[in-house]
Amino acid sequence: MRRLTVDGGAFRLDGEEFRVLSGALHYFRVMPGQWQHRLRMLRAMGLNTVETYVPWNLHEPRVGEFRGLDELAAFLDAAAEEDLLAIVRPGPYICAEWDNGGLPSWLTAELGLRVRTRDAAYLSHVERFFDEVIPLVVERQVTRGGNVIMVQVENEYGSYGSDAVYLRRLADDLVARGIDVPLFTSDGADDFYLTGGTVPGVLATVNFGSDPEAAFAALREHRPGDPLMCMEFWCGWFDHWGHEHVTRDAADAADCLERILAAGASVNLYMAHGGTSFGTGAGANREGELARGEYRATVTSYDYGAPIDERGAPTEKFWRFREILSRYNPSPPEVPEPPPALPPSVLPLEESVPLFDVLDDVAGPAVTSALPPSFEDLGLVHGLVLYQVEVPGPRRPYRLRVGGVHDRAHLYVDGELAAVLERDGEEPLLEVPGPATLELLVESMGRTNYGPALGERKGLLEPPLHDRQYLHGVTARPIPLQELPALPYEAGVGARVPAFFRGTLDVTGPADGFLALPGWGKGYVWVNGFLLGRYWDRGPQRTLYVPWPLLRAGANEVVILELDRAGSPELQLRPQPDPG
Repeated sequence: MRRLTVDGGAFRLDGEEFRVLSGALHYFRVMPGQWQHRLRMLRAMGLNTVETYVPWNLHEPRVGEFRGLDELAAFLDAAAEEDLLAIVRPGPYICAEWDNGGLPSWLTAELGLRVRTRDAAYLSHVERFFDEVIPLVVERQVTRGGNVIMVQVENEYGSYGSDAVYLRRLADDLVARGIDVPLFTSDGADDFYLTGGTVPGVLATVNFGSDPEAAFAALREHRPGDPLMCMEFWCGWFDHWGHEHVTRDAADAADCLERILAAGASVNLYMAHGGTSFGTGAGANREGELARGEYRATVTSYDYGAPIDERGAPTEKFWRFREILSRYNPSPPEVPEPPPALPPSVLPLEESVPLFDVLDDVAGPAVTSALPPSFEDLGLVHGLVLYQVEVPGPRRPYRLRVGGVHDRAHLYVDGELAAVLERDGEEPLLEVPGPATLELLVESMGRTNYGPALGERKGLLEPPLHDRQYLHGVTARPIPLQELPALPYEAGVGARVPAFFRGTLDVTGPADGFLALPGWGKGYVWVNGFLLGRYWDRGPQRTLYVPWPLLRAGANEVVILELDRAGSPELQLRPQPDPG
């Protein structure tokens, strides 16, 4: 069988010197029907390997309930069919601008800062996850006739902790379950990261976006006998809601790639093709040197400014990279045509129903407790929770203070909208007399995926204050959004928001498109029952990608849940994205 080895500071595949030319493509950010095209695009760019993370929270959404792991297996098999080797990064933590860095919310709610350490309870959960996912990787290693050449231990641990016992345990757990291809770690290129995130006997790689010479010098200093490899060459970047769209000049990225390869190094383009954080998969970040500052939620698109764009088309960066890579991997195959795009059209919305009129259809049972339960307490990963609490009375008006909103809330006083509250936002000056009924419709955005704030809870994290007095006795109703039940829509779109609106998209056949919602505020979009993701007029993202596998010839149902403000009763389908 085949084997990747290290000899004299270089990779060898079956005894021959080998340079890993890899590109990141996450199977969970691309529809399965599109994998073949995207993998062929990687080959056409000149790559010989594909890399993917494995998000634990996607595959074990509730303790002991596994789903979707067959997609990982199918993706690795699809890569093998396209003559691509594979690098697998199973976590347990992945970052990836993915919700909670891939850790399940039930796990971080239970263990807090005990995650990513040698803690016995945490490791027991990790090992249960490994027992499910690692056998799928083991049987697909090159040593067993498959295409997996490397497997990662944790992810950028040097940016987080210093528990060397934990890292050693993970490496041993992977070997004990049959991993016999090279294990590796990946970290920033500074001394700080490389001393904290590496494991003796496990290959070390570095992540960076520029200055490859300095990065490789740092790696050589710490690991003189390891092959040079940039496991994440950040050739683009991601966006946050309410902030500028980030771009990277193609010539600048190409120059850095050329210098990486001129140094004799292997490389993994992060991302080669970013795809989309469908549903509520997008994560969030915290600003500041210690990543504890302002909260910034990541947008739905994960285009990343990658050489292969969100719908799989080549960009200027693709052609520049292809020219460079062809010097190291000659005669790449022809570039496949991108899938067809739908022509511009208007999608009229014809029906609607207020959210509060269908609570019994969309919400779980009410829970009442002294303090407001979090999303995690309610078993809700993401979505909405409607909290209700009474202001006692009669009493004169007092200042109402609502803190601990994670992440956004519509506050109603006796059924009337009084304020929209945001995490890190200014608290409005509100005076409310008693008796009164307060309702807070709280929406979660992505969980922080990097740094010490990992594992945050969602919802209303403390009871409201009436003057200096906590309001106790809170009722909460969870509203999951991943799957929508049939709803009693009525003709017309005059429903008072928050409300569901429905229309029909007629197409002659499946093709790609981008959905724009001009004039609408903030909410969610479903196409034929599949949750595309979040939209927000705050930008920068102005369109949502509609991949062709979701559509069928004829009528297609489009539903939006608008929380803030209804626009004109029609949406726009466009052939091109508007990233901001």
